[in-house]
Amino acid sequence: MVTAPDLSRHEVFDVLAHSRAQLLRSATLGDGLAVAVWRNAADATRYSRPSHHTLSLYLSGGHGTWRREVPELRGEPGRLCVMPAGHESHWVVGGEQSFVHLYFDEAQLAPLAVRLLDREPREVQVPDLTFVGDAGVAGPLHALARLDWQDPQARLQANALGHEALAALLVGHATRGHRTPPRGGLSAHVRRRLVDWTEARLDQPLTIGEMAAVAALSEHHFARMFRTSFGIAPHAWVLWLRIERAKQLLRHSDAPLDEVARQCGLASASHLVNRFRARTGVTPGQFRQFVA
Repeated sequence: MVTAPDLSRHEVFDVLAHSRAQLLRSATLGDGLAVAVWRNAADATRYSRPSHHTLSLYLSGGHGTWRREVPELRGEPGRLCVMPAGHESHWVVGGEQSFVHLYFDEAQLAPLAVRLLDREPREVQVPDLTFVGDAGVAGPLHALARLDWQDPQARLQANALGHEALAALLVGHATRGHRTPPRGGLSAHVRRRLVDWTEARLDQPLTIGEMAAVAALSEHHFARMFRTSFGIAPHAWVLWLRIERAKQLLRHSDAPLDEVARQCGLASASHLVNRFRARTGVTPGQFRQFVA
C-alpha cells in the first residue's frame, strides 16, 4: 500500500482539504505533477492567489455548481476549469459532484513553452478558464483519473497523460503574457541556436562556459539571462533534456543502461538510475518494462 502524499503545499488542495470536500485519492506523478480526485456537495470554496496552477475536470455531476465571477455558467461532466497561479475565484457547489485536479507549477511549463510554442515561458500565460469543453485536454485527464496510481506502471502512464493534457492546454488555450516582447533575456534567434546546439551534444559533458560562448555572453550574464528566458537554470534545462533523451532510448532500443547513460551524457548507469528515478518516480529498468 502506497502512503497518500502530503499535497498541502498546493493551496487549492489545502483549501479543499479544509472544506466539506472528500478526498477520494491522490498521488504525486513525478516531474512536479500531482493529482487528486475529490467528491463534494452543498459547499462554498474560495481560492485566493495560489502559487501553483490547477487543471480541473468534472467527472460526474456539477450541474448546480457555479462561479460567482461568471454566474451564468454551470458545470457538467467533461467540463474543464483552469485556475492559474495568482487568480481569485469563489465557487458555489450544488449537488454531489466528483472531479479530478492536476496541480503543476511554472517549472513544468517552461520546457513545453520553449519546445511546443517556440516562446519564452514568461511570454506564455496560463488562462483562467471556467467550464469549457476541450476533448484534447479532457481526454488525457479522463484516462488519468481511471488509473490505479498505487501501481508504478499506472503512475508512469499518468505522468505521460498529465504531460499530454498540459501540452494540449498550452497549444489550445495559452495566451501571450505581453503585448510587446519582454525586455531582457536572450534574443529569439540566440535561444533557438542554443536549444539546437545543446540537443546535438547531449552525449557530451556540457559546461556553462560552453553554453555562454554559444550565446556570446559572459558566464554570469548568460546564467542570469538564460533563467530569464527559459524559466529555469541552465543545468536544470540540460538535465531535463538528458532525461527526455533517456526516455526515448529506453522506449525504442534495448541498449544496456551504461550505453543509455553514455548517450545521454550521464557519468554512469547508477547516475542515470538516480537522476531518472528522482524525475519520474521509477527506475529506467521499470520504465522500459512498462512501456515495452
